[in-house]
Amino acid sequence: MTSLAIFGVGTIGGGVASLLNARGLINRLVLFDRSPDLLQAQRLDILHTGRDISISIDPEEIHRCDIVICTAGLPRNTSVKTRADLLHTNIPAAQECARYLTGFSGILIVVTNPMDIITSYLHHYVAIPKNRIIGFGAQLDSARFSFELNKRGISGHGIILGEHGEHQVPIFSRVQTKTTIPEPIKKEILTALRGSSMEIIRGKGATEFGPAWHISELVRAILQDSHEVIPCSCILEGEFGITGCALGVPAIIGKNGVLQVEEWDLDPWEQNHMKEAGTFVASLCEESRGNI
Repeated sequence: MTSLAIFGVGTIGGGVASLLNARGLINRLVLFDRSPDLLQAQRLDILHTGRDISISIDPEEIHRCDIVICTAGLPRNTSVKTRADLLHTNIPAAQECARYLTGFSGILIVVTNPMDIITSYLHHYVAIPKNRIIGFGAQLDSARFSFELNKRGISGHGIILGEHGEHQVPIFSRVQTKTTIPEPIKKEILTALRGSSMEIIRGKGATEFGPAWHISELVRAILQDSHEVIPCSCILEGEFGITGCALGVPAIIGKNGVLQVEEWDLDPWEQNHMKEAGTFVASLCEESRGNI
């Protein structure tokens, strides 16, 4: 039996719970939210699908789950300029999640923004091994990159590394295209990527379907021990010349979490932007540790 806990069952957390149930990837859910009414409503809504799934709302069961997904905290909205601006607002949510992880031996997936910094924070705060904590964001960013490429008639699968935020790094060098992508187009795509979530937030209040799908895919890769290369935020200790933070990198994912970080050859533009992302995120990670 596969058990999974979701800490924070708002738009994304609730969407992930529903999708995991619909896909039949898990047998047991543990749900937690600070709003008792929302918590009970989400539980009943999933049970009313009629699928054979057990759902608990006892947070004391969280640490016994195979996988825990932390989505709690204030989501980005139109008044929040960047995800990094949510750091001090969402540290308490991360601390609350950590209180239920004593004795936890599974895999922790972090969605709470600013995701890279919260991932690093929980790694230190909970003392969870680096292979068993995965930050979610680069999968979604990569899908958005592919979307922007295809809009411009450029076929291929896009990959985003770096920060899940303003310092994201589109890896143009790995886009399979017959012609070189002009610099003005690269800048145009990067600008579009930085604002892609805000277009959705302005229209419906929050991103939902994209994150839920890609989080469920990450869970699938773990449960199936797929050994797929998935862009996600990992604790770095020298990979890509970066240390002291979690950052989006290509990682081989399996039943034990991050099995290995692949170090790709990047072009000079990508190397410089990865370095900038590492410097920016590492400084915020250092700042966040003052709360440990």
